[in-house]
Amino acid sequence: MSYIVDFKNVSTIGLESSPVADALAGLRANEARYFMNKYKHEFTVVLASDSQDNLDYVNRVLKERDIAFAAKPLETSRFQVENIQFTYVFYEDGLGINVMYTVDDPKKRAVGFKLSEGMEVPQELEGKFKFARQKSKLAGTIRGSYFVIKGQY
Repeated sequence: MSYIVDFKNVSTIGLESSPVADALAGLRANEARYFMNKYKHEFTVVLASDSQDNLDYVNRVLKERDIAFAAKPLETSRFQVENIQFTYVFYEDGLGINVMYTVDDPKKRAVGFKLSEGMEVPQELEGKFKFARQKSKLAGTIRGSYFVIKGQY
């Protein structure tokens, strides 16, 4: 079952098991607002248990940096706007990952990590990435980092 994320009335639907459910819902809503404002695209998520192909894809890309998360994935999203394919995974610990993969420009491909307010840096990322802070009305303080994708996926 899919769920269109409402960024005007933020809801924890699908994220209730997270210890930072409110902050993670804000992070997810922040992403939904971005895609609506920039691309007029409705951000839709599905349960991770119903989207193993999305999880497998993200895990393949993460292997490039020998990263495998222990946290339970709750939801995923996969779509294309313009010439960019996006795949998202939202984890129970409050982590949000997005894979941005341009179809026609190998220089504009990256994996982004966003940490919900109140969560610690996951052990898998600790010491490997520096995190910048970003303020969001929906999500509070988001810490984020990324790496450029080198392979073909």
